[in-house]
Parts: sequence; structure tokens; C-alpha cells
Amino acid sequence: MLQKSFFIMQKLKESRCISFIILAIVYIAAFFVGWYVFKFTESTTWNILWRLFAADFAATVFVWIFGLIFKNTSVYDPYWSVAPPLMLTTYACCLGSCSTATILLLVAIWIWAIRLTGNWAYTFKNLNTEDWRYSKFRTTQNAFMFHFINFTGLNMMPTVIVFLAMIPGFQLIEMKLEANVFTYLACLLCIGCVVLQLVADRQLHRFVKQHKGKVCNVGLWKHGRHPNYLGEIMMWWGVYFMLLSVVPEMWMSGIGALLNTVMFLGISIRLMESRQLKNKPEYIEYKKKTRIFI
Repeated sequence: MLQKSFFIMQKLKESRCISFIILAIVYIAAFFVGWYVFKFTESTTWNILWRLFAADFAATVFVWIFGLIFKNTSVYDPYWSVAPPLMLTTYACCLGSCSTATILLLVAIWIWAIRLTGNWAYTFKNLNTEDWRYSKFRTTQNAFMFHFINFTGLNMMPTVIVFLAMIPGFQLIEMKLEANVFTYLACLLCIGCVVLQLVADRQLHRFVKQHKGKVCNVGLWKHGRHPNYLGEIMMWWGVYFMLLSVVPEMWMSGIGALLNTVMFLGISIRLMESRQLKNKPEYIEYKKKTRIFI
């Protein structure tokens, strides 16, 4: 019976359509788990921000559990772009904040989230396919160490860092201040970062289809080795700049954007470049000629 159940699950995971449906159910359930925790903590002395973090934590744990069930850490991948717009919008609704600064922030966040989630959906194959970085940890670490890295580093750490990166947004919403010209410019920076990521990803997808196994060195990739990561990093600095535009004395709120930058520079980019150098000898020359970002 167990063997038959395992066989059925493997077959279901091979289907891209069914995998999408399964993940949609998981994420809808995760939303309700987070919402339950958010409402349950309403009777406590916690403020709304701490309640949102508790909900974020609980939803991440829920998604992590299903990553274990499906033996695929990539179950967490959409969480990066799905959670922020929901939490920021929830915060704005709870506080009744509808200032121009709040609206600009939510517009930027939703555009970013839709674009990034769309890119994930485009590249998603099925639940049998796991991101190579996760698979590397799975095969190079013992079981205990992998599960420790999986929970803390691959699931919870991104959740915490993104939540910290949202802090300027939460503060902007809470203050209910009107936008000024610099707020509009910061919003345009965020949207510009979304466009940068969109163009970079489209160029990469097109190149990989036509030149499989080669180093992408066309378009934006000719001028920087990681234009898509640059867009992601600067997106959260843009949120921080939106806060600074109306409350410049709150400059300490940039810790989340800084940690996000460190994560990309110290982990994501290092792992990516190590893989490229191993699999593509011509990447050495490309790296010499092309700067990391611009």
C-alpha cells in the first residue's frame, strides 16, 4: 500500500498542471494558517506588526512542512514574492491607511510581486524538479545538517530578511503621510527595477533556449553578470527610499535592505558563480570582462 501511494505521488508530481494545483492549495492553506495566527494573537498585547510576523512565521513553517512531504525545498520558492504584498496590504487595511505614499508603495509592491511570481510560474516544471542549490545541500550534507539548513537557511532566513526589508514599508503605511516628489521618484525606482528584472529574465530565457550550455553575454548580461539580482536588491532599497523621502530621520530602517543585499552578494551570487565556473569554462573570461552588476 505504501509503495503504491509513493508511486501515485511520484506520478502526480511529474505533471506540471497537477503540481501547480497542489502548490496553489498549499499556499491558500498557508494563507489561512497565517490569517488564523494573526486573528488568534488579536487578544494579546502584541501590536499589529508582531502579529503579522507571527503569521508570517507560521505560514513559512506550514510551507516548509509540505516541502518535507514532497521532498522538494522549492515548494518555498513562490513565498518570496507572494507574502509581501499580502502583508503590506493587510497592514494598510488594518490601519485604514490610504495616503498617497501608501498607495504608491502598494502599487510598486504588487507590480513587483506579480512580475516575480509570473517568472517563477514560467520556469516552474513540476514538483519533481528542485532548485539546484537545494539539491546540492541535499546531496552534500548528512540528513540532520540538511534539515537544519533547509529550515533555518532556505526557508526561515529569507522570510525574516524579507520581513525586515518590508519594515520601511510598514512604517510608511503607519505614518499615513502624503507623498512628495522624492516619494514618486523612489516609486519609479522600484518599478524601474521590476522592468530591469523583466528584461533581464526574458533575455536570459531566450538565450538559454537558443544557446544551451553557453554563457549569456547579450543585452543587459553584456554589461553585468547579474542584472536580475541587481533589480531585486535595488527594489528593496527603493522601498527604503520611499520612507526616507517623507521621514529622512528614520535612516536606520534600512537594515533589511542591507541584509538582503548581503544575502545576494554573500550567498546567491557566490553559489551561482561557483556553478557557472564549474560547468562553463568560458565563464572565466566572461567574469574578467564583465562587472558583477554594471
